[in-house]
Amino acid sequence: MKQNILFKTILILLVLTFFCSCNKQTKDTTPWVSLQNGPTLNGWNIKGGNATYKVENGCIIGTTVRNTPNTFLTSDSIYGDFILELDYKVDSTMNSGIQIRSNSFPFYRDGVVHGYQIEIDPAERAWSAGIYDEQRRGWLVPLTDNPVAQKAFKHNDWNHYRIEAIGDTIKTWINDVPAAYLIDDKTASGFIGLQVHSIKDDEKEGTEIMWKNIKIITENPLKYSKKTTLKPVITKNHLTIDEAKKGWKMLWDGETTKGWRSARQDIFPADSIWKIENGELSVITTGGLESAAGGDIITKDKFGDFELSIDFKLSPGANSGIKYYVDPELNKGPGSSIGLEYQLLDDKLHEDAKLGSHEGSRTVTSLYDLIQADPNKPIHPIGEWNTAYISSKHNHVEHWLNGVKVLEYERGSADFLKLVAESKYAKWPDFGMLEKGNILLQEHGFPVSFKNIKIHAFDNE
Repeated sequence: MKQNILFKTILILLVLTFFCSCNKQTKDTTPWVSLQNGPTLNGWNIKGGNATYKVENGCIIGTTVRNTPNTFLTSDSIYGDFILELDYKVDSTMNSGIQIRSNSFPFYRDGVVHGYQIEIDPAERAWSAGIYDEQRRGWLVPLTDNPVAQKAFKHNDWNHYRIEAIGDTIKTWINDVPAAYLIDDKTASGFIGLQVHSIKDDEKEGTEIMWKNIKIITENPLKYSKKTTLKPVITKNHLTIDEAKKGWKMLWDGETTKGWRSARQDIFPADSIWKIENGELSVITTGGLESAAGGDIITKDKFGDFELSIDFKLSPGANSGIKYYVDPELNKGPGSSIGLEYQLLDDKLHEDAKLGSHEGSRTVTSLYDLIQADPNKPIHPIGEWNTAYISSKHNHVEHWLNGVKVLEYERGSADFLKLVAESKYAKWPDFGMLEKGNILLQEHGFPVSFKNIKIHAFDNE
């Protein structure tokens, strides 16, 4: 009898030990942090429009309002690398999205919310969990070629998203189905936002979208990253979908010297002056002295009216430039090549920032030696990438930096001609007035890198 009792006791202890051991093994230690604060919206703020948000039964509920732009409930905290999961249920007539790495700056289009958006799309095209660039580049990864993910969306029911943003990689899943895979380094950090889209006059006011179970991993997210079966969409040195539709072309392929040559010779400069590495076209340092052989490079094609976009990165103390309407015949002698110039400069360390025919006209993004750019321009720190944009249409020229216009002028106007006459360019007849010219990247003896070189040439359409 005692032996039976002892046996039963041992058996019970073994069973309890087994269950305890199993519980310990299956316990989730993933460092999830909830982004919901009970019955309140503490930790969030509203940007953009006047749609309403409230908390009810553990859900954040957004409701459409007429005559207001897109509205976003945005996190107070800024996030860089993370894994985000959440559930949502959307009215079948609504379009919405989840903003990640998004921002709102006074200098950028009066504070409009911009950045990556993970689409919520109950419409027939079914692009939910695709990646859109709100108020910037448009569609980056639609679900056109992913029918499995398109079918994963559940109408009038709860859907689950997993969003990974780690380094330059963004991956999404909808209801555990891989949806989008993007490699893009446009923005490294920003807030998270829950969008209530604006509505048209014929759309019903008061429709709702609900979010719940919003949680995030910021502690070593790479450790918890999941593999995806999708092929990545790479934006570096590639056109976006909207750019291709609008007629943009790559001006540099990211790998070779095709389409470019020396400003003074028919061949590309020596490897000791320029290098191509990791999809970047870079000047090799020569101690601040221009190469005696002439290191400036120009496009083999000439352009009239155009839009040009180039990403550039400066080193400390660097001096360089992007020139347009360049005439190679004026580039045979010593010195810099001649053309209108979007100045690239480290304004803090290079003495050129204090020089010029007109005050400030040699600072970064200025029309070199002629017109000073807005001193409040949104320049990123030295060593980080910036985006230069130049538009020239019917002699109206604009310089932009990181999506913000910093100057504009009229080629051939009385004001323009006066500026030229008072500058070092006065000795060249009809300076800056070519109908067509080459695009030039300047070698000035300082390390400078370029990528994503794109052009929209109107005269070629």
